Amino acid sequence: MTESTSAPFDCRTALLTSMQMAQADRLTIASGISALALMENAGRPVAQAIMQRWRPCPVVVLCGPGSNGGDGFVVARRLAEADWPVRVALSVPLADLHGEAAHYAALWRGPIEALSPTVLDGAELVVDAIFGAGLSRALDGAAAQTLTSAAARDMNIVAVDVPSGLIGDTGAVVGAVLCTLTVTCFRKKPGHLLQPGQSLCGEIVVADIGTPTSVFGQIRPDTFENDPALWRDDLPTPTPDGNKYTRGHALVWGGWPATGAARMAARAAARVGVGLTTVVMKEVALQVYAATLTSVMVSQVESVEDLEQILIDRRITGMLIGPGAGIGPETRARVFAMLNSGQATVLDADALTTFQEDPQSLFFAISGSGAGPCVLTPHEGEFRRLFDGVIDMGCDKLTRARAAAHASGAIIVLKGRDTIIATPDGRAIINANAPPTLATAGAGDVLSGMVLGLLAQGMAPFLAAAAAVWLHGAAAAHFGPGLLAEDLPDRLPAVFRQLERLLPQRPMSPGGR
Repeated sequence: MTESTSAPFDCRTALLTSMQMAQADRLTIASGISALALMENAGRPVAQAIMQRWRPCPVVVLCGPGSNGGDGFVVARRLAEADWPVRVALSVPLADLHGEAAHYAALWRGPIEALSPTVLDGAELVVDAIFGAGLSRALDGAAAQTLTSAAARDMNIVAVDVPSGLIGDTGAVVGAVLCTLTVTCFRKKPGHLLQPGQSLCGEIVVADIGTPTSVFGQIRPDTFENDPALWRDDLPTPTPDGNKYTRGHALVWGGWPATGAARMAARAAARVGVGLTTVVMKEVALQVYAATLTSVMVSQVESVEDLEQILIDRRITGMLIGPGAGIGPETRARVFAMLNSGQATVLDADALTTFQEDPQSLFFAISGSGAGPCVLTPHEGEFRRLFDGVIDMGCDKLTRARAAAHASGAIIVLKGRDTIIATPDGRAIINANAPPTLATAGAGDVLSGMVLGLLAQGMAPFLAAAAAVWLHGAAAAHFGPGLLAEDLPDRLPAVFRQLERLLPQRPMSPGGR
């Protein structure tokens, strides 16, 4: 069970597919901006971005046969007008250009060379305006050879739209090379954020080319970049008349003998703002948890029936099982007990792998009439174990996450450098703020605890998952090098303070001053 599909989003964070961007261009032209003006508007900010970052130096602009190549001719002319030494290379005969691209090629007053690796000789900066997001096949021929040569020479490459050989909708790489800067128009594409494409884009600049936001009246985006603008207004905030009970009660299953994962998850839930956090475990583990947890409560639970009795308490508003839980029938039974309680549940790690032989029984329980909202937080290995044979695992990551959410009925948090949060109805958020230091043992356990803490405070599952993922990345970035997973919860207060400074203050709750 998930929240309504009508959750509002700030379209400033929308990610547009290549088809949606083409539609936005058509709508922009229909609004009164000519196609020629639109191409000028697309090329001009590329030249401006270059001039802002480099001193005048020899530049070679690599132009392709379509609109991306036309943008390149605008870039070349603009740089030349600013007295930069510029050369242009074209991948097709000049006579093959049509429309706006032919128009701007005619405005170029310098020679036009044939595209080949030799055009790089003497250049210090390369502008890649060969294909952009319009390419749907592997990069080959002179284009591939020239870009590969530029990368081998360790040249600074500036991509127009996306690096040629990067699929804009999926982030798949079919010949693209590492760029220093990518300048795109109006909105980013999913491929700017999805790996491995994200790693090849370098710095990403989104240019305003005059496209009116009214295009979103006809273009309905379903993919967004994770940003506080999406969920800041829904983030739980203590009220003047609140108490620990009104701030939610999170329950974590404590495994044995691996106790660290559950303890980190519980601390993360508490740090993200939940009023009460309890770890429940069998007697054999009780002394370890009791001796190492302070503000987090502990409770002994021996049987599934004992757990069901605890879950009758309606003050428990969110549950997590998986970190260190163990794989087997006992974990399976506890998962079913939590789902049947009707409260929000987060399943991670062992709670997912436990169902690898029978995933449909889990999906049936998640979608049951008495089940509460459910969030699954797998890494790629856990994802494959649970969904292999259920969905097409050969698809790109975004498509796989969406398919898994639809198949399971849960919110999916498919973790990685480009974590994706997907809903059963097809909406998705791509996260891009995770630093490499998050690749450390236990970081996923902390994330699941953060999701739990926000859910237990009443935040809608999709937004709670997105907020937790962003906060997780921001906490890691705030800590810097040397990060251990247990460092993350204690960085959250600083991240919350940063959010308060960066975003407008929300109205005070009734009774506030």
